[in-house]
Amino acid sequence: MDPVAFSVEHKHEQVVSYFDDETGLRAFIALHNTRRGPAVGGARLWHYDTPQAALLDVLRLSEGMTYKAALADLPLGGGKTVILADGKEQDAAVRAARFEVLGRYIEALGGRYITAEDVGTTTEDMTRVRRATRYVLGMPLEAGGGGDPSPMTAFGVLCGIKALAEDVLERETLAGVRVAIQGLGKVGMSLAEQLVGQGAVVIASDIRPQVAEEARNRLKIEVMEPEAIYDARCDIFAPCAMGAVMNDRTIPRLTCKIVAGSANNQLEAERHAEVLHERNIIYAVDYVINSGGLINVASELDGYDEERARLKTAQIYRTIKRMLEIARAEGISTHRATQRLALETLGSATTHH
Repeated sequence: MDPVAFSVEHKHEQVVSYFDDETGLRAFIALHNTRRGPAVGGARLWHYDTPQAALLDVLRLSEGMTYKAALADLPLGGGKTVILADGKEQDAAVRAARFEVLGRYIEALGGRYITAEDVGTTTEDMTRVRRATRYVLGMPLEAGGGGDPSPMTAFGVLCGIKALAEDVLERETLAGVRVAIQGLGKVGMSLAEQLVGQGAVVIASDIRPQVAEEARNRLKIEVMEPEAIYDARCDIFAPCAMGAVMNDRTIPRLTCKIVAGSANNQLEAERHAEVLHERNIIYAVDYVINSGGLINVASELDGYDEERARLKTAQIYRTIKRMLEIARAEGISTHRATQRLALETLGSATTHH
């Protein structure tokens, strides 16, 4: 897919490529939509095979953030940063210098974009960004921020899973519900802990054997090889690693009735939402169910309050229920139902905040 054509088709407002000769930082920042307010989205540090792949990723992720913010009823738009990893960021001094430079680039956008931590970055990285700009969220607790948003993201996914279990599985509780979690990173591990606490039967996988083994021993859950997780016998498949895992190769292998996880861009292409729909698998659209992290960092704008963030994250339950109502009433996929909800919300926002 051509990134330039994608940005035109999906109506991105601004896409900027940055290269800093002194530190070697290479990054893209995309602003998709600022109609409801400044664009917010994390800074992702990842190794990409090509710069084009990184550019396409930042475009897709920033668009997802627009819908995520709208459906979470936040006065914010959608944006994203991707930083191209080259291995040199493993050096602490190089890493610190690069994030400070990133802060200068963000400052130059004049408040139209606010960043936060994401895959591959930490609250510590955000303190480096903060040295050059105030337009950063996801700060450590000791700096007055909300700290690591992963537990709140996982809590939001749990709220969504409860709504889905009630509606699709006709289960009043999660006791005995089988959930296969792909990826035991910060969010996946927290989700596994919360599900076990609710009495769910958790099966999990991770590409890091030591992490999977830790989860097996500590949480007393079943662990599978990464590639085998698609074949796990389960009620719910929860993608909590990287994106594009729902595709022509994996969907036919699923045994679940629901796909509901924290990963961004779970669909390899939009048409895979319809493939899931045709198989009668309910897809909990990623930017709805995983919005707890965004809600958590956004609450820093008014002075971080964990209880307020938690109450707002709990609303994911109602949004998922609304998504299911529209999809069922109109005989359309949850993906289409959610897009309709998001566009209605965006359509009602006619002025910049």
